[in-house]
Amino acid sequence: MFKTTITCFFLLFVVSSSVTYAQSFAKKFTRQDTLRGSITPEREWWDLNFYHLAINVNPETKFISGTNTVRYKVLKPNQVMQIDLQPPMQLVKATQNDTELDIKHEGNAHFITLNSKQRKGDINSVVLEYKGHPKTAKNAPWDGGISWKKDKDDNHFIASSCQGLGASVWWPCKDHMYDEVDSMRISVRVPNKLMDVSNGRLEHIEQHNTTKTYHWFVKSPINNYGVNINIADYSMFSEIYKGKAGNLSLDYYVLRYNEDKAKVHFKQTPKILEAFEHWFGPYPFYDDGFKLVEAPYLGMEHQSSITYGNHFKNGYLGRDLSGTGWGLKFDFIIAHETAHEWFANSITNKDIADMWIHESFASYAESLYVEYYYGKQAGADYVIGTRKRIANKKPIIGHYNVNHEGTPDMYFKGANMLHTLRQLVNNDNRWHNTLRGINREFYHKTVTTQEIETFLSTATGIDLTAFFNQYLRDVRLPTLEYYIKNRTLHYKWSTTVANFNMPVQVKLDADAVWLKPNTDWQTLKLKTKNVKLVVDRNYYVAQKNIQVH
Repeated sequence: MFKTTITCFFLLFVVSSSVTYAQSFAKKFTRQDTLRGSITPEREWWDLNFYHLAINVNPETKFISGTNTVRYKVLKPNQVMQIDLQPPMQLVKATQNDTELDIKHEGNAHFITLNSKQRKGDINSVVLEYKGHPKTAKNAPWDGGISWKKDKDDNHFIASSCQGLGASVWWPCKDHMYDEVDSMRISVRVPNKLMDVSNGRLEHIEQHNTTKTYHWFVKSPINNYGVNINIADYSMFSEIYKGKAGNLSLDYYVLRYNEDKAKVHFKQTPKILEAFEHWFGPYPFYDDGFKLVEAPYLGMEHQSSITYGNHFKNGYLGRDLSGTGWGLKFDFIIAHETAHEWFANSITNKDIADMWIHESFASYAESLYVEYYYGKQAGADYVIGTRKRIANKKPIIGHYNVNHEGTPDMYFKGANMLHTLRQLVNNDNRWHNTLRGINREFYHKTVTTQEIETFLSTATGIDLTAFFNQYLRDVRLPTLEYYIKNRTLHYKWSTTVANFNMPVQVKLDADAVWLKPNTDWQTLKLKTKNVKLVVDRNYYVAQKNIQVH
């Protein structure tokens, strides 16, 4: 998801004073934060295997009721299971083997005592019955929940969005990113005039008197916030994309009066998939298909069911976030959210503190799309153009184990970090192989920042410890300080973390030269006295000419 606004950005090359990680995130956390954001003892002993979410949605009363059947594997003996459901939703009952179980309610967390002995290796299930008026989204998708809207024809137009807030805002689940369910069935009952579009493939539609139930099946692992409902008077059209792993169905669901414009505008979707398959490898969810679903908010990367609300315009609501013109060559939401199918849905952070793994790569993918169709310089123009939107006020990584995501710099700063890393690799084939390799290595897996850092260091052959400490965990922009005296260039890095020694390419007049600075002054003999130094624009760093007399 693109979780920032376009009215509060800061200028490029703002070099903040040294701010420690602890100072920059001075925030108090509660027990509820810990219960939501950590792998508690009541979570760690069981592994998710299957969900069947079966619900009835009443648009008139904004009420949801139903059940979630949770199938799981016992990893080690324990008798208490944590299930998450946020008020005002109510967990009414939990049963196992047709026996009602005792539930201890503690805010958003609900601790269920199991009667049957839980033996290691057993596959068991619990049926959760729930109901209530879920939180209404105030500003979806940033402040999410359920959006209860109407279309122009006064039909209900309803959608879920819950990244960060948590899927437990509207359905009971194990609401932590580390454990993805292996597969899932989603059954949604709605009034006859409306349609539900959820994840995966539609199995069948069950007709009742005045309602219908849409049964969807997700064959691939899926994270909780990626599960969605979209309920409206939809029109649907389809095409087949001949991709790297065969034929992929592309299904589009839009409000009926938008069908004609959507058929024209969505023609860019196969082009976007082609570019990303080139860079990252095959689309990760051929079994579940690809859907683009109109929603009453900007958009979200729901797995195989991407929601779309960019008003059928290129750019971000018709604007180019890079300021270069290249951002108007494609629909920002289709591109950014589609990139999340690789980074967020296939490769998923274990802890939301590491959400840069989702957003940095998805933001960087935008420039790779531009490069694929318009050339390497155009792609560089795009990502460099986004630097003016970087704040450099707080680190990209958030606090662990308390459901605390990092700052919006995970988008543009993260993208420029990856673009800078490409310069260090200095080999386009190796960089391309690295991007595809990361998708092979972590296909359908949950990961940590450390795992991604280790992979990139190994794949590139570069020790990136200090590099990632600088860009992910510090707010300062590395500054190449230099001065020229007696035909000698003196240079070093400043405003950096310990052991920062990133090579950098500069122009000395017309000559391209590699420098290998660290935090101590180094020298280079020059041919002439009056030389102009310019750091290669592809590095996200600052430069400072020190006046020495």
